[in-house]
Amino acid sequence: MIDTKVFGEELKQSGFSFYTGVPCSFLKNLINYAINDCEYVGATNEGDALAIASGAYLAGKHPVVLMQNSGLANAVSPLVSLNYTFQIPVLGFVSLRGEPGIPDEPQHELMGQITTRLLDLMEVRWAYLSSNLTEATQQIEQANQVIQQNHPFFFVVKKGTFQEEILRTQEVKISSNLLKQQKNASDQLPKRYDALSTIQSLTDSNTVQLATTGKTGRELYEVEDISNNFYMVGSMGCINSIGLGLALSKEDKDIIVIDGDGALLMRMGALATNGYYSPPNMLHILLDNNAHDSTGGQKTVSDNLDFVEITAACGYTKSIYVHNLDQLRSSIIDWKREKSLTFLHLKIAPGSKKDLARPHIKPYEVKDRLRLFLNSGTSSQ
Repeated sequence: MIDTKVFGEELKQSGFSFYTGVPCSFLKNLINYAINDCEYVGATNEGDALAIASGAYLAGKHPVVLMQNSGLANAVSPLVSLNYTFQIPVLGFVSLRGEPGIPDEPQHELMGQITTRLLDLMEVRWAYLSSNLTEATQQIEQANQVIQQNHPFFFVVKKGTFQEEILRTQEVKISSNLLKQQKNASDQLPKRYDALSTIQSLTDSNTVQLATTGKTGRELYEVEDISNNFYMVGSMGCINSIGLGLALSKEDKDIIVIDGDGALLMRMGALATNGYYSPPNMLHILLDNNAHDSTGGQKTVSDNLDFVEITAACGYTKSIYVHNLDQLRSSIIDWKREKSLTFLHLKIAPGSKKDLARPHIKPYEVKDRLRLFLNSGTSSQ
């Protein structure tokens, strides 16, 4: 068995001190170490954890993701369409529940058989983590070499690999909503392009804008392409978790997350995580057209939900319904003046800009220039 604390300190020496994930009994001792001695963000599911880690990576950190292999299925979408596409490397630890020949719960049987094959199919490089500390330490260096080439690397962890690490008493953290403004007038239903133009007009050299997948990112690119914009492709629903990881890791930057109703509905559990950690430098804007616009305009169920009420209940400091572009503008200005985790809900018209092009810059180039912007603090047109 590995001395968990010594192994964790070896990871820390290699730059890995930001952790996020979902608990597993096989990994509990490493998770306990991360909570005790490092920065740890608990996610509601494994895909969100990968997105949080990716945001931390954009900020310059070397993130670690922890998950049970049953949750690897939740992580498939970001692994193949976020981490692969944008060339965002993370260090992962995935448990091997259901290892063939070792008794386990029935729900782990199939995943135990296919865990490593699934990693191979996703072109994720991996190795079984050695239970010998000297060998495991050497494996960290091998993993780091892969990560430095912009590829994720996962350790597959068998039962009994880590020695006991006692979890210290955890601080109780309560995030409270201080301002909730519900709809109180008719919606003007501006076009998405006009809403994005309003948001873009207020950006500055201290602001990062993250646009969700589909028409939102493509239209923001056409409004103005700058180095502090991030245009998501794939990984539907992950943009606000990327924002969380980035906001927690770059407290000196203003992080604006531009979401869509279809994407937000897909991973609503992330709202609770955002509210709990409550970074004041994060503004979450929902442009809601009650449609999956990129796939033909099929209806979402957003009309049946009160997002202001939901985000307030999740611990967002401010949850505000905005009815028009003037209110959108003034709310963004207010947030820039008095920072707190804020959610803005704006209903927009369905449809998108005619002859909408796709970004001519490749996803990994978007990632590279954003990381450069975050390090240098300057914006380039």
